[in-house]
Amino acid sequence: MAKRKTSRPRTAKRAPASDRVRLEWLRRVEAEYRSAAFTQHLVLWLIQVGASPDLIRDGLRIVNDEMVHAELSHLVYAKAGGRELPHIDRDTLALPRASKEPLEHDVVRFGVDLFCLGETVAVRLFKELRVKCRVPEARRALDRILRDEVRHRDFGWALLDWLAEHPSGKELLALTERELPKMFGRVRGAYAPWALRDEQSIPDDDRAWGLMPAGFYAKILDQTLTRDYVPRFARHRIDAARAWQKG
Repeated sequence: MAKRKTSRPRTAKRAPASDRVRLEWLRRVEAEYRSAAFTQHLVLWLIQVGASPDLIRDGLRIVNDEMVHAELSHLVYAKAGGRELPHIDRDTLALPRASKEPLEHDVVRFGVDLFCLGETVAVRLFKELRVKCRVPEARRALDRILRDEVRHRDFGWALLDWLAEHPSGKELLALTERELPKMFGRVRGAYAPWALRDEQSIPDDDRAWGLMPAGFYAKILDQTLTRDYVPRFARHRIDAARAWQKG
């Protein structure tokens, strides 16, 4: 009796990678190195100002997370056919000090900017990047990054809570409110420049590699303002909506 032939499951065809895909994932490698360096520097400041040991340990864990993200991003870049080395500009990988001000002021500036703002919007951005991502290596990278970004976001708001309880808490919150318009201006410049807001679609293959249209960044940033920034800053009586308008 002849054996019945069994059909083998089809292997999904990998979406071709464009130059845009390679450039974006290489940029992500570079960004993760930069985030690791900035976090390491911020953690040093937290040690110097006698911050909570829990905050310091969380910050050190974030440094490791960022290096894992860099490794995963480089793996995706290589799978996409990338061969260049990331450009790591060592002269930009340190946080500048305002030497005439207390160190706590710089902790406020960079803690709020990098984590309360940057990592909070990153959670929503990476959720959207995953929506149509189907290249396995890219999906694994985004899954891990998104999981970690939630914790990174929470670190930022926990840091702000700690600063509010500091002996100089009222002064530090007042500084946050004064600096917030400039911080929002930088976030808009990084994620939602007006020149790119019109792009609402990109090729499906690029989306399969974990990219999204530039115009989506602006929409997600607007959502983050109303759903995250405004209510979270309001807990410390800071009017984020007003700061946004001024920025």
